[in-house]
Formats: sequence, structure tokens, C-alpha cells
Amino acid sequence: MGDNYITTLKILIIGESGVGKSSLMLRFTNDEFDSEQALTIGVDFKSKIIEIDNNCAKLAIWDTAGQERFRTLTPSYYRDAQGAILVYDVNKRSTFQKLDSWLHELEIYGTRPNMVKMVVGNKIDVQSREVSREEGFKFAKRHRTLFLETSAKTSEGVKEAFEEVVRKILETDSLWEPRYPEGVDLQSTGSNASTCNC
Repeated sequence: MGDNYITTLKILIIGESGVGKSSLMLRFTNDEFDSEQALTIGVDFKSKIIEIDNNCAKLAIWDTAGQERFRTLTPSYYRDAQGAILVYDVNKRSTFQKLDSWLHELEIYGTRPNMVKMVVGNKIDVQSREVSREEGFKFAKRHRTLFLETSAKTSEGVKEAFEEVVRKILETDSLWEPRYPEGVDLQSTGSNASTCNC
């Protein structure tokens, strides 16, 4: 797949510690699940090229630590992000109740007012739910964000979550810039923007 993509997009994964942010990133980028996944210290990073509607985009995915003691490290990573996935654990209401503060943090440190946001209820494979799907959907609707429930363990909804965020970013011209300026012959650069075999 090489350099065959039209743009690079910065996506943040934020939320309380232990909600499965790193597991979601690992499932999406490597299609793996590690039940012994260590808590993120500071910030973790992975990249992946995906195809959306016959266009490929390179995702730079930043997984930020949820612990309060690392909050001072994260503001700089919010800068220029085009998308954010706000994660809570459907089995821990306290993580859902903290979403307001995470949204507030995005408003303070995010530099793009039209950033695409998605609220994700994770760990739907666990049978001790404290937050209903309807509650999550209503919260997302109230804050005008996308919404999906996922399981990093079974992979349910994970690919769809990232793809939907990317699709919305690509539909918003002011959020991204093409990698190749107008007038550049993509064939001569060895790239073909319409197919990428991601």
C-alpha cells in the first residue's frame, strides 16, 4: 500500500482510565486483543491507512492516558486533531458521567471548531451493563456527536467507529488538506488516489 493515500488525519482517543481506549486502537490497527493490556502512560501512537469510498487516508491515532496525573501531558496532542473518539465503559456509569469533562477539554485544547466527535460505549461483551444504549445515544445526540457501541474483545463495531469518523472528516472540506496539491499528476508520482488496496 506504500504512499498511496490522499491525506493524513489526526484522530484522538480519549476517556477515563480503563475504558478500553488502547484495546480499541490495538483492535483497529492490528486486529488484536490483549486481555493483559497495560494502562497507557502519557500518550501512545499508531498509524493505519484505510479506504473510505475509494479514497485512502492515513490515520495518525493518538491514545491519551485517562489518569488525572497525566493530564498536563495531553493538551499539545489535541492540537490540529480532526477527529476525537470519546470512550466510556458501558459497565461503569462513572466513566459515562465523566464524558462532559472530556468534551470540555476538547473545547479548550482542540484547535478545530468543527472537529468530528464520536461517543463510543465500549465493553458491550461484558454482562454487567450500567449505561443503556439509549442513554449513550441521547447523550451523543444532545452534544451533536456520532454514537456507536463497541467491543474491543470481539471487535464488534470497532472498524465501523473509526471508518465513520474518517468518513465525516473527509466530507468536511475545511477539516483536511489533500496530500497532493491540485495540478499534481498522481500517476507520475507513483500514486493512484482512487484505488489503494488498503
